[in-house]
Parts: sequence; C-alpha cells; structure tokens
Amino acid sequence: MENPTGQRDGEVLPTSTVTNYPVRKRVKTGIVGLDEMLSGGLLKGSITLVKGSPGTGKTTLGMQFLYSGITDEDEQGLLVSFEEFPFSLHRDALSFGWDLRKLEKEEKLRLIFTSPRIFLSSLQSPASPLNRTFQEWHVRRAVLDSISHFTRMTRDPIELREIYNNVVNGLKREGVTTILTSEDSGTGLSTGERGRLSFIAGNIILLRYVEIDSAMQRAIVVLKTRGSDHAKEIRRFELREGGIVVGTRFEGREALLSGSPRSIGLRP
Repeated sequence: MENPTGQRDGEVLPTSTVTNYPVRKRVKTGIVGLDEMLSGGLLKGSITLVKGSPGTGKTTLGMQFLYSGITDEDEQGLLVSFEEFPFSLHRDALSFGWDLRKLEKEEKLRLIFTSPRIFLSSLQSPASPLNRTFQEWHVRRAVLDSISHFTRMTRDPIELREIYNNVVNGLKREGVTTILTSEDSGTGLSTGERGRLSFIAGNIILLRYVEIDSAMQRAIVVLKTRGSDHAKEIRRFELREGGIVVGTRFEGREALLSGSPRSIGLRP
C-alpha cells in the first residue's frame, strides 16, 4: 500500500530521494558578512522585515541592498519612502559613495515618495503607475521604508494584519525580493506587535544598539529565515564608507538583546 508520497509501507527510500528538495535561487544582499549569515543570501521573491530603533542603519541596509543589486547583479530596484524626501535619501546615499540620482537617470532605480494608503491602493490596481513600474522596469528588488507608517491607517489589529497581508501578497505576486524596514523599541524581543507582521514576513533581521564597556556598538542578528537555515549568533556591524560591514560575533557577553548585557567567562 502506498502513502501520499508514493512510498510503499515498509519501503526505505534512498537518502537522495528523501532530501532532494527544490533549490531556490539566492539573492545576495551585497553586505559583507550578512550574506554569510543568510547562508548565501535571501531567497528570491521573499519578504524580509528589518527591525531596529532609529539610527541603527535600517534605511542604509535597504539602500545598500538596492545599490548592490543594480551595480553587481544588474537587477532593477524600487525604493518607496513614506517619510524621507528624495533629496534626503540622495544626500545620505552619497555619504556611502552611492549616487542614486545617476541610477535614476539611467532608469535602473525608481524612487517613490508617497503615503501608505496611496501605495496600497496602487499595489491593488493592475493599471496603476506602480504596477506598470514593476512590469515595464522589470523591478527585481524593492525596499519599503518604513512599513511602520501603515499602523496609522487603522487602530484595529485585525484590519492592520489584513493590510500587511495585502502588501506582502502584492509584492510576492510581482516576484520581487523585498525589504520592509520597521521601527522597533530597541530592547528585548517584542511579541505583542499590532498586526503581527513578524509572522507574515518570511525573514526577520534585527538591528540593535548595545552598550559594551561604556561604549555604544551596533549588533545584528537573523531571527528567522523561512525555508532556509541561517546563522544564530549576534554579530557586530559598522557603517563605513561603502556601506554596512558585518564583523565578528560578540564573545564573552550574554543577554545582549535584553538591554542589560552581562559579561561571562570565555569558554576554553
């Protein structure tokens, strides 16, 4: 008798048959150290939530993801901002050596400044300029900065979750690998967020400030990657000319994400 997998009762399948899952293409972020933590990059077409408090580098990570995709992989990019005006993004990008104006003139990058309500309406309308941009520009990477602004559309958590689902499903429909930045309190691992976006997104990357020996350092950790393995350690990262560089793991410390890290003895 066969079960739904086609295996007869008592039959032992070859190891290669049991573990032969379809291989999905990886999309490199272009960030030194982060792709290693992501086992080679983000899965193509996935949605990644990048959470962090103000100033941790969320927008920088998103811009670097787009810039690397255009310059290294020849993949068109879309940056949707709900707060920062384009001239501010141009200025900030130049500090890292990224000329976004040049990429826009070359029609490799599209920068849109809009509201969450207009963006959602456009995403749901097949004839909208936004959807024409996806199709005609062959957009392969997108960044929404910041998805937190959608919380202003409703106070109802169920309605907010439906809004998040509509955004995520619309981006998945276009096959676009997307980063959603999100404001975070900066301490602990919150599970009580309205709309439960962390459950909807396929991947979660957390950025934190941590105090080590009376000095502030930046920390990065991959909390979740749906359908893929990832590194579990918390690593340092820096903002340098050229963008984000992820360094080594924190040694001799625990409770880094609690806001009250403690020293521990190093293992031999």
